[in-house]
Amino acid sequence: MEIKIVGVVGCGLMGSGIAEVCARSGFSVVVREINPELLQKGLDRIQSSMAKAVERGKLSAADRDAAWVRIRGTTEMKEFAGCDVVVEAVVENMEEKKKVFADLDRIAGPYTVLASNTSSLSITAMASATHRPERVLGMHFFNPVPRAVEAGLATKEDIDMGVKLGLNHPMGPITLLDFVGLDTTLFIADAMYAELKDSRYAAPPLLRQMVTAGRLGRKVGKGFYDYS
Repeated sequence: MEIKIVGVVGCGLMGSGIAEVCARSGFSVVVREINPELLQKGLDRIQSSMAKAVERGKLSAADRDAAWVRIRGTTEMKEFAGCDVVVEAVVENMEEKKKVFADLDRIAGPYTVLASNTSSLSITAMASATHRPERVLGMHFFNPVPRAVEAGLATKEDIDMGVKLGLNHPMGPITLLDFVGLDTTLFIADAMYAELKDSRYAAPPLLRQMVTAGRLGRKVGKGFYDYS
């Protein structure tokens, strides 16, 4: 399924951020609010956020302008009819959310994925308001959305510690790569990419560089970490 158009229900603090991030990522965006005043307030928030990103050097003026023209505001639910994915970002109230999902189920195409930004409510309960529960999912964004992953940089130690503390894993992903072996990981990644043709499984250049350099992990004493 190719995703080209993303819908966002709600243009408040979270909805406007989701709309901005999607537009900056190259997707066409339809964002809806219940009245023109709230819609304009949300669109103004998006413009202000992108202007600040330009000032901080995080976004070029050209990319800001390109993102802005991808966003279309509306007060009509029917505008979601052509969306590939619709993200609900309304008030944290189950009855309100179920009403949104029931409306989207009626309006959106049969293959459209319906997502909720909820931080606490049951996705199963929301899905029960539709005839497509298998195409309903949770997609929670952290606030502020545009700055959730601003640089995408962290040390190997921070990545490992974050996963161990946040997910209660016995070891972090970088340590695990060293434990399994980087050459083994590269072989698996290449095999999966050859079979699935999915870019998510393509081995990153750094992994190839590490294998070429002989840094295969714990078994040879050096990988991402030094075990000598």
